Amino acid sequence: MNTTIFRLITAITAVLFATVTSIAQEAKTMYIMKNGAVTHEVAVSNIDSIIFYNPAGTTPVIPENGVLINGVVWATRNVDEPGTFAATPESPGMLYQWNRKTAWAATGNITGWDNSYPSGTEWAKSNDPSPSGWRVPTLEEQQTLLDTDKVTSEWTNQNGVNGRKFTDKTTGASLFLPAVGCRYYSDGTLYVAGEDGHYWSSTQYYGNSGYAYDLSFHSGLAYWSYDLRSYGFSVRAVAE
Repeated sequence: MNTTIFRLITAITAVLFATVTSIAQEAKTMYIMKNGAVTHEVAVSNIDSIIFYNPAGTTPVIPENGVLINGVVWATRNVDEPGTFAATPESPGMLYQWNRKTAWAATGNITGWDNSYPSGTEWAKSNDPSPSGWRVPTLEEQQTLLDTDKVTSEWTNQNGVNGRKFTDKTTGASLFLPAVGCRYYSDGTLYVAGEDGHYWSSTQYYGNSGYAYDLSFHSGLAYWSYDLRSYGFSVRAVAE
């Protein structure tokens, strides 16, 4: 049986294993499936424990559309409509106000903009527009991209799109964030498209409930910041 499928995330608790054991007693075969298809099978009589773990120092499992940069698995594309990724790494995707799931176009004019301040102490799961298995990153996770000891950052043009590329110094793996710009907090006007990038974190700003933290950049610098929650920023998700 392919042992690589048992990457260690955490040991199953005694209660959970007892439940699995009870179910297994009525079956003869355990099937491991992906997308509805059986990938592995093993006789239940050959099983005395089930453990999921990720030994220290091993590389996390990288899902489709993911890349590992400085210990964090990032999506290679922006979030588009809720539950979907943009078509390419250079595609702008959609823009979101903090802790809201309403998607706003990243180009052109819009109507119906809500300039009130979103509430909450974190980005609620029910409001997360990321696809299944992904979520809005925390400020701490965004800051791993700014760790100059482990990651390089450069302004670049990729396939005709301005943005910033973050590269893991150890592995050479890279992540491109397009400079989508943002929608202004008061009226939703598109601002600095092609010049700046602004990406929400899920972390509130503790100095003022109307603000939240984000990763921002332009041609000269990438940095973390905090901005009014009613801005429309991009979302680049991380794996759960």
